[in-house]
Amino acid sequence: MLAGELRLGGARVVVVEKLAEPTGQSRGLGFTARAMEVFDQRGLLPRFGALEKSPMGHFGGVQFDYTVLEDAHFGARGVPQSQTEAVLEGWAGELGADIRRGWELTKLADDGDGVEIVAATPEGEQRVRGAYLVGCDGGQSVVRNAAGFDFPGLPATRRMYLADVTGCDIRPRFLGERLENGMVMAAPLAPGVDRIIVCEDGTPAGDRPQAVEFDEVGAAWERITGESLAGGGADWVSSFTDATRQVSAYRRGRVLLAGDAAHVHLPAGGQGLSTGVQDAVNLGWKLAAVVRGDMPDALLDTYHDERHPVGARLLMNTRAQGMIFLGGAESDPVRKVFGELMELEEVRRRLAGVVSHLDITYDLGPGTHPLLGRRLPPRPLKLADGTQTSTTDLLHPARGVLLDLADDPALRASTARWNDRISVVTATCESPEVFAGATALLVRPDGHVAWAAVGKDPRTMADPDDAATRTTGTATPDAPRITEAEVAEERRPRHRPPPMVRHPGGGVAP
Repeated sequence: MLAGELRLGGARVVVVEKLAEPTGQSRGLGFTARAMEVFDQRGLLPRFGALEKSPMGHFGGVQFDYTVLEDAHFGARGVPQSQTEAVLEGWAGELGADIRRGWELTKLADDGDGVEIVAATPEGEQRVRGAYLVGCDGGQSVVRNAAGFDFPGLPATRRMYLADVTGCDIRPRFLGERLENGMVMAAPLAPGVDRIIVCEDGTPAGDRPQAVEFDEVGAAWERITGESLAGGGADWVSSFTDATRQVSAYRRGRVLLAGDAAHVHLPAGGQGLSTGVQDAVNLGWKLAAVVRGDMPDALLDTYHDERHPVGARLLMNTRAQGMIFLGGAESDPVRKVFGELMELEEVRRRLAGVVSHLDITYDLGPGTHPLLGRRLPPRPLKLADGTQTSTTDLLHPARGVLLDLADDPALRASTARWNDRISVVTATCESPEVFAGATALLVRPDGHVAWAAVGKDPRTMADPDDAATRTTGTATPDAPRITEAEVAEERRPRHRPPPMVRHPGGGVAP
């Protein structure tokens, strides 16, 4: 995801990936509603084919209906993580990312002016130098360790098994079932294939991922459920823990972290993938702007400022879910009280926003409009020439967008100096109430609202020039106008080519 975002922003990027080929294995099976919005704003959803959206979700195994939030749903169910990875790799490659498989990062050095990495490759040791390095290489991140990031948190207390089982008749347990000796989940993946998760009380957690055999999984399943998996097999067997950690800072010099490299937690409802995708989209446009020279290096500090609190909240809610879902008899009173609380609509509404990530708001400066810092709501729009489009379509090129909802020539003229970096769009919406009275909105490339105006009274708005500068950099005199027709058709950025940027890590880096 980050590689594609950087290419859309005009930065050259090298992706260093340890695996020579994709494994085809999938820990995750879907993604949240917010991840769907992010994919949609880059035009990626059609690549997934038909998606099953569910209005039902859970918190710690307690089911609730997402429709307590307007237009909300759990997200996409049943999408293998391997498919998501293939879609994103194909997209990044089409945009020109240099993807180098079979390269394993072994060393890195940040000299203050750039980062050099050493990688073991099929052709021998290779060195690559870039302006910045982003580690997207997972919970056991080599980049994080080599760069010396502090990674505080709580060690694992439980180890769980995961297996895609064949040849067995397994009763579905979509939300999990708590039994005397542990918890099990089961869901059909395909005819004759079931995904099971087994958490047996008292299983040693260990400190690192451990190899596991199907016989171990089957024995644990039988001890908990009394059901035998004898005669069956497994396409894939793995294990994971509830270790909970987050780096103290998402940046050290010219090295940054995103996704599981920055935070690890108990998997719960596709939140890990969703958070990693949002990390990438938050960082991508900023890093590209810095590399282009449009924005100062200090802009990258806002990546930590905005995303670290989101990661901390993720760790809090997944720990809470683990206590409810996986705790033994000592947690029964907590489960009972929580079940009673979930009968309250306000509680369901709050938790739906938390686990779907639809409630995320960044602190983006002065202003009190309710959309400030939040994502632009997905809605259909009609352009001034009658063309039908949508708020998500406007974000496909990953440019800033000034959405003029009042056909205000003075506003458009005041922001003309940023027209080489901001698409100015005059449009109307059939449901304007979703914009909470806003007559104009400045939207960042990641889809979050950086400025909002209500009417033409200057007392109701922060300075649009200040917001535009914070979003895209100092204005360019006599910037060329990009027309609304071009905006509707535009799918690639119009930035000048930046200097070459290289990356290491099992993930992405510029």
